[in-house]
Amino acid sequence: MKLLVINPNISDDVTALIESEALRSASPGTELVVRTAGHGVEYIETRFEALIAAGAVAEVIAEYAAAPVDGASIDCVVVAAFGDPGMPALKELTDVPVIGITEAALCAAALQGHRFSIIAISDRIRPWYLDCVERFGLGGRLASIRSINESLNTIGSVQQDFKETLLALSRQAVAEDGADVVILAGAPLAGLARELRGQIPVPVVDGISAGIRMAEAVVGLQSGPHRAGAFAPPPVKARKGLSENLDAALAAAQSASTASTSAASTK
Repeated sequence: MKLLVINPNISDDVTALIESEALRSASPGTELVVRTAGHGVEYIETRFEALIAAGAVAEVIAEYAAAPVDGASIDCVVVAAFGDPGMPALKELTDVPVIGITEAALCAAALQGHRFSIIAISDRIRPWYLDCVERFGLGGRLASIRSINESLNTIGSVQQDFKETLLALSRQAVAEDGADVVILAGAPLAGLARELRGQIPVPVVDGISAGIRMAEAVVGLQSGPHRAGAFAPPPVKARKGLSENLDAALAAAQSASTASTSAASTK
């Protein structure tokens, strides 16, 4: 299978971290196409920055929907930023599954324990993360969100600069907040869970690893596309100013949905 893994921020250093962990996590035979957002911010901390990132991710999805890579279509999209910018709306844009690493990490944590804690890279990011947990209906299982409260040097060096802080926060989440599982949140922390394995006394979930593995599982289920319901493609209507790729991707999704509905009505 072929997975399109998108970094919704513009940091190439973070994309490199994402790709390294994705490659370590992917099963044999899974191909990865890893891409960075074409516009946006260095790293996403707020709801408004997530709004900007959502459009950038939609453009990348539309590009690959219009032009299959090496003659092979994409089987699934992984939105590789905690907070899942653009989700769940991006599920309406394409026939293939679109998996956010937040949803994947929360599902993985929920399977391994009753209560989980999220370890984040900044205090500012916490309200957005809390929104995400509540949107997925798991607010009652959230033990805590703990975060670094110091200025970051560069987004690509967070792991090196704050490794001991992140370890201490994880241990506090277990000892003081009652977490059964710890989620190391955000693409800048990709791969750190492997390094800290055995140093935190509960399971530790990496968002990128969870996203890749969940994507593989969902593709393997072959459940079929959304043709009706909440995630069916948007209705056909006049539109203006969209990029060529995005307009084409919307048109293709709408056409497929219309054809499927018509076929079903004749049976």
